[in-house]
Amino acid sequence: MIEKEMRVRRIEHGTVIDHITAGQALNVLRILGISGTTNAVVSVAMNVPSEVMGSKDIVKVEDRELEEEEVDRISLIAPNATINIIRDFKVIEKYLVDLPERLEGVVKCANPNCISNTNEPVTSKFTVNKKPIELRCIYCDLVISEGIAEHLI
Repeated sequence: MIEKEMRVRRIEHGTVIDHITAGQALNVLRILGISGTTNAVVSVAMNVPSEVMGSKDIVKVEDRELEEEEVDRISLIAPNATINIIRDFKVIEKYLVDLPERLEGVVKCANPNCISNTNEPVTSKFTVNKKPIELRCIYCDLVISEGIAEHLI
């Protein structure tokens, strides 16, 4: 029998983002605007063994609950992530991220000639294909399917 061990301490209040695609935890921190100069207590576990995923990353952020836009961004790079809201050391809400069908102002089009990349007052807009994840710009039809984290605004 494998003995379970606690690698990161429990949090009293905050959010745990579990089942993050292995190697994406640092991108999740970037999405949340968390850098090395933050005052927030943040725990990051990378390449944690997982029966379902093989390996996964986990991010715990104390005293913070995520905004819907942050969850939408996380769903782009970690489509199997679960969000756990913690209060008084207990999970009071748990849900899977869900890719929206349409994204506005979240991703920058990779086409430098796209109208969304000019000085025009145009917000980037993409339709989303969920499996595999593909973003199609509604202005120029360019499809982004790899390196999505690099295009996040």
